Amino acid sequence: MSDAAAAVPHPANAPHDARPANQADGPAAGRVAELRVSGNLMTLETGLFCVFPVPGSPPPDPTTGLPGVRVSLAPGLTSRPDAVKISTFREDGWLDGTAALVRVIDGPAQVLVTIYQSPAQSRDAAPRLQVMRLDTPAQAAPPAPRPPLAPVAETPVPEATAHVQATGDVGGQIGDWIGTRGSGKWIEGFGISPTALIAPTDIEYQGVLGRGWLSPWVEGGKFCGSRGMALPLLGIKIRLKGDAARDFDCTYSATFVDGTAAGPVPAGESCESESLSALEAFQIEFHQKAAAAPPEAKPALRPVRAKTPVRGRARGA
Repeated sequence: MSDAAAAVPHPANAPHDARPANQADGPAAGRVAELRVSGNLMTLETGLFCVFPVPGSPPPDPTTGLPGVRVSLAPGLTSRPDAVKISTFREDGWLDGTAALVRVIDGPAQVLVTIYQSPAQSRDAAPRLQVMRLDTPAQAAPPAPRPPLAPVAETPVPEATAHVQATGDVGGQIGDWIGTRGSGKWIEGFGISPTALIAPTDIEYQGVLGRGWLSPWVEGGKFCGSRGMALPLLGIKIRLKGDAARDFDCTYSATFVDGTAAGPVPAGESCESESLSALEAFQIEFHQKAAAAPPEAKPALRPVRAKTPVRGRARGA
């Protein structure tokens, strides 16, 4: 940055009429602000990772946007652009308090994390960053066994839960809306653990992380996504397997923080908005497949009676 700053100002001994016609006079003419820049090379193994500011990090200045953070491919042979995909929630690439998703297709590979600060900001004002692996989600505690004869007044075990922005974990039953429609608060992660009709081992699901980006498949009873990282999911995808896939159809719908809605969509399809807005609430429904009608029984054949030979005289006898 210092080399660029030295090259821009007009030479002090140049005549006044030698300045470009479009260069304004005054103390601000040709001024370039030199920023404090620090970079770190980060080596990642094969997998899906999230880079995000640690909660409580100093927020960027609302006017300058500094300190700013970018995650990019590393220079040189170690970057291997065919092996690393980086996606941010802002189209211009700045994190701005959000997160970056890094998918390493063929690791190990390196990415470059760069922090830009104003000279007036102390080094302590730099955001602290954390890296979390998303393709090894922590397993949720197994659901409590459902008693065979539960009292009517007992609160049912949640069959679906979601971690909602600034709210925490919320839950409900299959068929309920999980999350609050119209709240504008996004869902960061979810889990599904049916207690009736379908076994948890017969359902699995993914979270939509970006355009064409999905989390790994997660088995029923386990958590998919994140908690407390300000990283919204952008949709869900569910499928059944085993006996459940044979006996039931699954559909699901969703609403998003931009006010749009999607669904119901069938099992195996992503439920997301066209704008790829953050997921706000979702609803899952199971429908038993119509039993195949048994083949129509053919009427029983009547037995054929054998004719009794007629005894009599032969003609002409």
